[in-house]
Amino acid sequence: MTDQRDRPGWADGPYADTRADRADPAERADRAGGNRADRGDRQLTALSELARLVADGATRRSQLVTATGLSRAAVAQRVDLLIGKGLLVETGTAATGRGRPPLTLRLASDSAVVCAVDLGATHSTVAVAELGGEVLAEATQELDIDDGPEAVLTRLHEQLGRLLAASGRPAGHVRAIGIGVPGPVEASTGTVVRPPIMRGWDGYRVPDFFAGRYDAPVLVDNDVNMMALGEYGHRPSAAHLLYVKVGTGIGCGIVSGGVVHRGASGAAGDIGHIRLPGHDDVLCHCGNTGCVEAVASGAAIAATLREAGLPVAHVADVVRLVAAGDPLARRQVRLAAQRIGDVLASLVSFYNPDTIVLGGSIASLHDDLLADIRAAVYRRALPLATRTVAIETTLLGRRAGIEGARRLAVRHLLSPEGLSRFLS
Repeated sequence: MTDQRDRPGWADGPYADTRADRADPAERADRAGGNRADRGDRQLTALSELARLVADGATRRSQLVTATGLSRAAVAQRVDLLIGKGLLVETGTAATGRGRPPLTLRLASDSAVVCAVDLGATHSTVAVAELGGEVLAEATQELDIDDGPEAVLTRLHEQLGRLLAASGRPAGHVRAIGIGVPGPVEASTGTVVRPPIMRGWDGYRVPDFFAGRYDAPVLVDNDVNMMALGEYGHRPSAAHLLYVKVGTGIGCGIVSGGVVHRGASGAAGDIGHIRLPGHDDVLCHCGNTGCVEAVASGAAIAATLREAGLPVAHVADVVRLVAAGDPLARRQVRLAAQRIGDVLASLVSFYNPDTIVLGGSIASLHDDLLADIRAAVYRRALPLATRTVAIETTLLGRRAGIEGARRLAVRHLLSPEGLSRFLS
């Protein structure tokens, strides 16, 4: 197995250390004279690192020793603790040749599941999954986000109950819930903040609804951040990723070293309201003019085609017309791609990502979108920043959001904070 530290960005993660300081964390605390609380925190950090390595594919104790630098005895002690608490299981395989049969570690599946929710403006997808990633039950239903938080979340809760029953799991097995919503979120509290399309949700703390219904943390984030995290998990060579959703609106999720970058108040990645010069006559719903979302989003393209007399009611109609070869629709998509590319060129020079992923309904038109976005980025961004950047369309498609919500829930469960709750 490749040492997880060799993955780009590992050293920037929350459990980073240096090779010169890789002794057992509890031993380091003792040597430093740390108190019992400090030793407990370090123990949780060490347990978290082991659990995360197993989640990332480490299946042998020897691999954990190599990746962490801990002694075999220290790894054995911690692995045995996680097995005893029901977070890890270790199974043997048939022996081949001489010697003992190898033992395989994996995340437990008997008494712990996570729930994932991808909440959109007109639909929701809900899934119940094992910690290792296998989806036990999943369903999609139509809804109207403007019905308000109580009505929408009640339907989600009912759907979760049905899926848990279908998968044979009681509510007590739920260890974490991840929810992506189509609006700005203060992720630390799960509070929706001034969303443009979620009428009645402003200031609503989503986790409060689930308090008393599940004895599990509820993690809420913007849907594009969830998509970015889901896509990152399927791109092992990516360290610094931008996920750009081009649909009815335009948004961006940022992942560095496996960590979603949200900024000081959760507003990072709101690129839809970056101003494009020369479009001061175009009013955006945010109240400003010339925003790239007002000029180049799927909704903006649809409005332009309607003004030209084409039968376009929704973004899906834009996709249909382009797929059918309509010349005006294709031209408008290419113009939009050039304008989006101009914005992304600035982001490439500023952030220097190694991967840009295009998602959303308009991104399905990759033949008409990718070439013009790439051309704009390569023309305007710094050569040093564009030398290694890959600009691609999504691998997961519509599943990016639900996969990101699942990964966020599992990552929290395996964090020191999540393990403290689980082990208690």
